[in-house]
Order: sequence, then structure tokens, then C-alpha cells
Amino acid sequence: MRLYSLLSLATIVAVTNTSPTGHRVMVVHESVAAVPSGFAHAGSVAPDQEITLRIALTQSDIAGLQAKTYAVSDPANALYGRHLTVDEARIWMIDDFFYVLTPNAPATVSDVSAWLSENEITATSVSPAGDLLEIKLTVSKANTLLGTQFSAFTHIASGKSVIRTLSYSVPVSLQSHIQFVHPTIAFVPPLSLPSVNAVKFKRDTVVEERVEPTSATVPASCAAVVNPACIETIYNFPTDIANSSAQNTLGVAGYIDQYANFADLALFLKNLRLELVGSNFTVSEVDNGQNDQTSAGVEADLDVEMVVSLAGGVPTTFISVGDDNADDVDGFIDIVNFIIATPIETRPTVLTTSYGFNEPNLPISLAVGICNAYMQLGAIGISVLFASGDGGVSGVQATECTNFVPTAPGGCPFITSVGGSTGVPPQVAASLSGGGFSNYFPTPDYQAADVAAYITSIGDEYAGLYNASGRGFPDVAMQALNVEIAWMDDFWLVGGTSCASPMFAAMIALVNDRLIAAGRPVLGFLNPFLYSPAGRPAFNDVTSGNNPGCGTNGFPALHGWDPVTGLGTPDFNLLLTAVGL
Repeated sequence: MRLYSLLSLATIVAVTNTSPTGHRVMVVHESVAAVPSGFAHAGSVAPDQEITLRIALTQSDIAGLQAKTYAVSDPANALYGRHLTVDEARIWMIDDFFYVLTPNAPATVSDVSAWLSENEITATSVSPAGDLLEIKLTVSKANTLLGTQFSAFTHIASGKSVIRTLSYSVPVSLQSHIQFVHPTIAFVPPLSLPSVNAVKFKRDTVVEERVEPTSATVPASCAAVVNPACIETIYNFPTDIANSSAQNTLGVAGYIDQYANFADLALFLKNLRLELVGSNFTVSEVDNGQNDQTSAGVEADLDVEMVVSLAGGVPTTFISVGDDNADDVDGFIDIVNFIIATPIETRPTVLTTSYGFNEPNLPISLAVGICNAYMQLGAIGISVLFASGDGGVSGVQATECTNFVPTAPGGCPFITSVGGSTGVPPQVAASLSGGGFSNYFPTPDYQAADVAAYITSIGDEYAGLYNASGRGFPDVAMQALNVEIAWMDDFWLVGGTSCASPMFAAMIALVNDRLIAAGRPVLGFLNPFLYSPAGRPAFNDVTSGNNPGCGTNGFPALHGWDPVTGLGTPDFNLLLTAVGL
């Protein structure tokens, strides 16, 4: 499978609708064979019920954007660090080559708009690039427009009701202009809270004195309780406060009514980072997100406390994504559009997300659309980090399975997937660490040799249970067990790769702080650098442990990259050396 080449989803059929002659002949664009597991048909839908659909238009030169993103992110390329501006994200000229970024040749927009106008439908652009159109229409009109029959379905576990169809059609003349229409065939389970397994912890109320960290003197207590002082020592985080350089903001994505709490952060800092007392975070709201200070979320508190305490001095923004979204992936696409539209002075240079999906729950077209959105962030110089999941080889959380379950967007080659490690150095793999190989995205060039070497090393073990030619994840790992946080005015120990991702985000933000001070560009899309000869020495290889799931012991952590801990655990000082500081 070529990178971002969609599976052949369309089957030509003769369908007639009421559109003028140019758009009469229809083609099935996407379909599913049956109602996916976990959902049940719940009957018909009133014809006059209004629904919102989004039409993802074919991007004029997505291969060009991919090449450009890799070029500006590869230390071996002369264009390294020359990230695009948002204006350049539409059209730019470099080295006598003319590139058109995501959006569309004018014909795509005009042809699709003409089809909608013929059906008395007005579209609104909902992406900065103009490649995502939103329409509001009745179910009856949607059925006619797409040659289909929408029905009601229920997600059995949550009771959530959705309106979907098992197939839909578009005009043959527009098939090449439309990536997908959504939500139509996408039966995506509601986003769930990461498994943090919070256990109340009674700590000594005396503020601990912090000392200059050195990985040679990690306190034995860090094996049982991991606080910021432990993390700083294990990974050689600096103890000095960042310069708060302009254009270096750390973004934390918040979903499903998880709200970061100011009082909990203040309690955490008072007890664990006294010199940062008074530090806080700002809140941005997407899709009617809220800043609810009466309902502290354990995941939101965990994410914010990690980044503020470890990246002291770097401005932090908690991006609260609400339920008022039409992308049907809990705002994962909407948050990208929001960030792209944010002025560069306050736009995050690093974005960490602790949530995810199981890859099989996303249609490949939607998974590709999400990945392309994150690629755009990488192109403009934003490092996008995701927790790799907490189910070992069984997905975002431990589930019953036969074949291994990749996570999404963990398989997207344009994000950095962060797995889990544990213990005092030398660390071992955390058994919950999500890892494996994508079934949608092939192995990218930057990790091709690593994936090939690993698969050779395990031989036929688990043959047929995973895609040996897929993008491997995670890319790196950090502490994922027994992490101390403040939540609901008390102290708790939590675990999961949702601890690790904000830790690594804090480290990258601190590296960016020093790069900016030196007059150099931020790191942006990380992976080509991390896997490069310069980046690899910044990681301590993790060679023991595994990630069980699906009735197996999962993958073993071995010398070199592995689908449990990636390249290993980072060292801040070595990262500075790797970037030439």
C-alpha cells in the first residue's frame, strides 16, 4: 500500500437521482458490509430531521505536501527547519517548484459546489485550507443527495444514538473530487477515558527540597512513587525555569468533559515544585468546550500538572474540546483547524493528546483524513504527540481479541507515539504500553530499517496477527506507572501512557525554548529527527519487558527500536547535544 493511497472503496453502479444531467450517474463511494460489532440498528429516522455532514474534498497535491513536510523535518535535508507559514500552507514557491498545499484545485470546489447548488444546498467551509465543506440538510434530502437510506443506530455499551448508513454514492463526475462524506458509514465508538487507575496516596505534607538531577543518583523511592523530582532525575530534565520565549506554547488537548483544575495544579506545585507556585495555564475552547472549575478531571489534571511542573516557564494552554462537533471523531479534526487558525504568537509548538481510538473502529478514509490534518500541523512546525494506548497489543485499553489491535492515530506516520516505561534506570517496558503495527499505514522510510530488523529478530512469532509492513509504534517511551498527581484536593498515584506523552511534550517544549533563544527554528514534526543518526543517541535503549494482550505475551522489548518502547527513553542533555546546543 502506498502512503495515503486509500483502499479502493468505490464500486460503480448505475443510480439515478434528481440532479441535472451532469450529476445523474452515481457511484458507490464508501460502504460497509454489515453493522459493525458494538452497534445495533435502531429503526428509521424522521425524514425532516436535520443532520450535519462534512464533505472532505480531494487535496490537489497531497503527495507534494508529504514530501515538503518530510523535507523540512529531516536533518539531512537542506530545507530542515524551514517550516511553512499558514499562508504558505496554501501556495508556496521554493527552489523553482510550485506547490499547492492541501486544498483544492478551483475545479474541485466549483464542481462540488455546483452539485450542491443543484440540490438547493449551501455549503460552508470549516477548515483554514478550504478542503472541508459542511452542509446542514434534512435526512430526506441527504438520502436523495447521496442515493442512500440513513437510519438510526445505537452504540450498545454507551447507549449513544447515531444516524448512519451502510453505503452512500456520489456522482461519477465528482468521484475524483471527493475524499469522503462524513459521518455516513463511520461507526466510531464514543471516546473513552484513558485507564489511569487512580489510587489515593497519602504523601508527606513537607515540601521536598529539589536538587540538581543526575541519573546516577535516582532515589530508591522513585520505584514506588514517581513525582517531578524523580522524572527530572531519571531523564535529566533541567531544574532552571525556561525563558518563556515568544512563540513557544505547549498545548494540551482535553476531551469528553475532562477539565483541568487551577486549584489542583496549585496544590501540586505547592507540594512538589515550590519554585513554580503561581504558575498556571490558559484555557482555549473548541466546539463549545468549557472551563469548568467545579468538575476536575483526573486525566486533564494529570496532563496539565505534568507539563507545567516539568516545562516550568513555558506557557501552557489547555484546549477544551466540547461535544458540539460535526467531525464525529470527538473534535480530533476540529482542534487541528482551531490550532491552524490561531495566531502564531500563541499557537502551540507542541501538542500532546492522551486519548485515541482503536484503528479498526475508523474507516480508512477517516483515518487518512485525520492523519493528513496532523501532517498539516507538522508542516507549520508543530510537534504532535499521542499516548500509544494502555492495552498492550490489544488497543487503547485491554480488550478481548485474536488479531493484534493497532491504535489510532498511533499508526499515523506524522505523529510521535509515546509508549510506557517504568522503574529506576535501567528502565523496563511498562506492560500496558500500547504498541504494534498499523493496518492502514505502511512503514515510513524513517523507520523502515528498524521495523525490518525487529521483525527479523522475532521471526515467525505472532505471524498473521499483525501487519509486518505497517507503520510501527510507539516511537519513544517514558514513565507510565505510579505517577503522583493532585486531583480533587488530594494526592493520587496513576498510570498509563497518558502520563508519558505530556512528559515528553514538556521535554520537547524545553528544547524548543533553547532553540528559539539561539535564534533557531523549533523542532516541528519530530520523527525524521528522532530516527536520524543525530537523534538516536539521545535515547536510552529499553531491552526488557513486553506488552501482553490478545491472549499472548505481546511484543518483547529488544535491542534497538521495538513496538513496546520505540527508540527508548529520552535524556534531555543528550537531546540538546543532538540538536547542536
